[in-house]
Parts: sequence; C-alpha cells; structure tokens
Amino acid sequence: MGFFLETLFGGLMAGMLYSLVALGFVLIFKASGVFNFAQGAMVLFAALAMARFSQWIPQWLGIESKLLGNVLAFIVAAGCMFILAWLIERLVLRHLVNQEGVTLLMATLGITYFLDGLGQTIFGSDIYPIDVGMPKDPVFLFENVFEGGVLVNQEDIIAAVIAACLVAALSLFFQKTSTGRALRAVADDHQAAQSIGIPLNRIWVIVWCVAGITALVAGVIWGSKLGVQFSLTTVALRALPVIILGGLTSVPGAIIGGLIIGVGEKLSEVYLGPMVGGGIEIWFAYVLALVFLLFRPQGLFGEKIIDRV
Repeated sequence: MGFFLETLFGGLMAGMLYSLVALGFVLIFKASGVFNFAQGAMVLFAALAMARFSQWIPQWLGIESKLLGNVLAFIVAAGCMFILAWLIERLVLRHLVNQEGVTLLMATLGITYFLDGLGQTIFGSDIYPIDVGMPKDPVFLFENVFEGGVLVNQEDIIAAVIAACLVAALSLFFQKTSTGRALRAVADDHQAAQSIGIPLNRIWVIVWCVAGITALVAGVIWGSKLGVQFSLTTVALRALPVIILGGLTSVPGAIIGGLIIGVGEKLSEVYLGPMVGGGIEIWFAYVLALVFLLFRPQGLFGEKIIDRV
C-alpha cells in the first residue's frame, strides 16, 4: 500500500506541473478563441529570464542575500513578461482583430519561433539552474500508518501547493471580477464584446500578461527541478492531452485533467509497464486524449459547441 501511495503522490505532483502549463493555453483560448502554440516558448523565455536575472542582479547591485536576489529576479522577469504581452498585442494581435481562427493560430506559431530565438540571443543557450530555495530532500510521511512510510519529495509538495493556489486565484478572477467576465465575453464573440464597449485590445493585453505570469511560475518550478534548457519548450506538448481531457475553456478542467494524466502515467508505467516492456508513460496521455477526441471532444468540463444552420 505504501508503494502505491508513493506512485499516486508522484503522479499527482507531476500532474500539477502539467496543469500549470495547460493553464496558459486555457487562458489565451478563453480570451481570444485561438489555440496558443507559443505557450511552451513563453515558459522557456520566462524561465530563462528568471535564471539569468537571479545571477545578474546580485552582481549588479552587490546583493548577498539569495532570497532578495530571487525576489528581485522574479519581479524583473514578471516585468519582462508584461512588456512581452504588450508588444504581442501592439505588434501582432491588434492587426488581427476579427480575423479567422487559423490566422491567429499561425500568428502564435510565428511568436513561438521568435521567442525561441530572442531568448537565446538575450540569455544564452546553455543549461542554467534556478535555485529558489525549495527543499529537494525527500521525506517520509505516514510512518505510523504504513511500514516504512510513504516517500515524498518536498519540492513536489511545495510546487503542488503553489499550483493549487494559482488555479484558485485564477478561478476567482474569471468568475468574480468584472475583468474576468469581460474576458469570457470576448471569448464568446469578439464583435459583440466590442459593440457593448469592451476594449478588446486591453483585454488581450491583460490575458497575455496573466498567461505570462502563469508561464513564469511554471518555468521557475520546472527549471528548479530540471534546469533551464531549450528542451523545456517540449513541456507544452505534455500539456496538450491535459487540455483535451479537461476542456479548452475550463480553468478547473486544466487542473483536474493534469491530475488525471499525471496519475494515469505513473500508475500505468509502474503496474502495466512490466507486462509490455515499459514505455507506457510516454504515450499514455496521448492515447487517452485520442479516446476523448473520439467520444467527448469538448473534454470533461468544456462547453459543447452546437452550430445551428
């Protein structure tokens, strides 16, 4: 039982990290109705900014405190993501208002390659560490319940708590604030939202800023675990089954879909992998996503689209 719980907890922690990346996709889609392929590049760019500024700022300002250096680096990296969001709206999205969805999709692909090149030009292409002080040593839980206890990584627990708080805050933002309701109105119909006075350009800046902060948090956590490298953009591919499962328009769906994918990957690899030679963890999420596309394409919490003719 203890081993099963270790596997279960490991899947839940991995699922929370997938959910953080998936949140960026959901936020952009809710506000613009376009699937943002640039989210992986945003995670990488944000992580690179955090990693490099955490090294540069203490040198520039003569700061010896690692905590203060990390706080300042996070603020500067967040500022970079705000500027990036403003530039994307000013230079790209503003000129594509009321265009077809495929046009906006291609625009996000162009933003992806631009961010990849810009990040390498500004911050370099080496592997950079991020040390925000999260404990990495594992701990034993429930030692009095199970023999030997359950081994859990402290860093995964902290990451899961941060992700849960972020998801809760975003859910409240979309449901309880006037800006959140405006974001949902823009997602339903750009022209109708403009006709009632909702400033589409400002809304897009806000949602790209929020998606940028989400990408920054995800990048810091992934960078802390794996180091910041350009393969980090592939994390976005791991989030695709999550949003298919949870639904493209649901913030809670992103988190629940991530948990299901994370747990399913770990359990299937541990218990079914030995029967088929392993490797189930690589393709499990995509097969599950394919099943949902066949039988419930809107996902668990997505809105069913009905076209009347």
